[in-house]
Amino acid sequence: MAELYIRVAEDENEEPMEIPSEDDGTVLLSTVAAQFPGACGLRYRNPVSQCMRGVRLVEGILHAPESDWGSLVYVVNYPKDNKRKMDEMDAASAVKMKRGVEKTSDLIILGLPWKTSEQDLKDYFATFGEVIMVQVKRDVKTGNSKGFGFVRFTEYETQSKVISQRHMIDGRWCDCKLPNSKAGPDEPMRSRKIFVGRCTEDITTDELRQFFMQYGEVTDVFIPKPFRAFAFVTFADDQVASALCGEDLIIKGVSVHISNAEPKHNNSRQMMDRGAVNQLFSNFPGRSPSLAAMFDRTQYQFPSSHV
Repeated sequence: MAELYIRVAEDENEEPMEIPSEDDGTVLLSTVAAQFPGACGLRYRNPVSQCMRGVRLVEGILHAPESDWGSLVYVVNYPKDNKRKMDEMDAASAVKMKRGVEKTSDLIILGLPWKTSEQDLKDYFATFGEVIMVQVKRDVKTGNSKGFGFVRFTEYETQSKVISQRHMIDGRWCDCKLPNSKAGPDEPMRSRKIFVGRCTEDITTDELRQFFMQYGEVTDVFIPKPFRAFAFVTFADDQVASALCGEDLIIKGVSVHISNAEPKHNNSRQMMDRGAVNQLFSNFPGRSPSLAAMFDRTQYQFPSSHV
């Protein structure tokens, strides 16, 4: 006698699985539970009345309705409490899997007012979601704020929402971004210096210093002489420099562009360019070394968009 299979599904709308019956045409509940853990019975929809009917269960054995399983799809029964618990476990597993792929990170907050405290930051960002950590970076000697800080959230969705908008904190617009990951042992250190392009002659070093101090501690400002429409600004923290790269900012009504400034010793192109300048001047008697010397003093490459 050929082995008989019945069609069983967890829900009427799901694809059924074929479950083997015993030689006498019955089905063991343990056979169903092996494929659907926690199952306590079967039911089916009556083709005539369209009502759900239960399958007779006697001592762990399921008996076919009217002695014939037919081609119906039988739906699994679960104890209510057990089913709810299983659904909760599935939901928790889904959240854990999602968090495993989309982890939250420390976000850098730029442009903080000097008066903003860590409690102020926590109160503000708590309106978006649960906050794990907040920190205002301060000068070790004076204890004064450096104008930037960090925040981290529990949920990835909250992090994405915060990054997607600007934030008015203590009366000032601030930006919240993902800083570049820290360099590993085999990676070069990130530069603390930025290239400020599209400058105008009336912008002074003091004005640049005052402007960029809103993002973090500024250690140096350099405007080449003679004027060449760009400048370099160096921060105490490389994360501030990294976060500003790629931005267009307004200084004294002028739109300036911020990009990377890579150290000369890490840049083979810089060496090639300097060699080309020296070669150019070596072709002329009585050449002035001023341009080559000036090229050397900048110590940093010009971004390709400005060369």
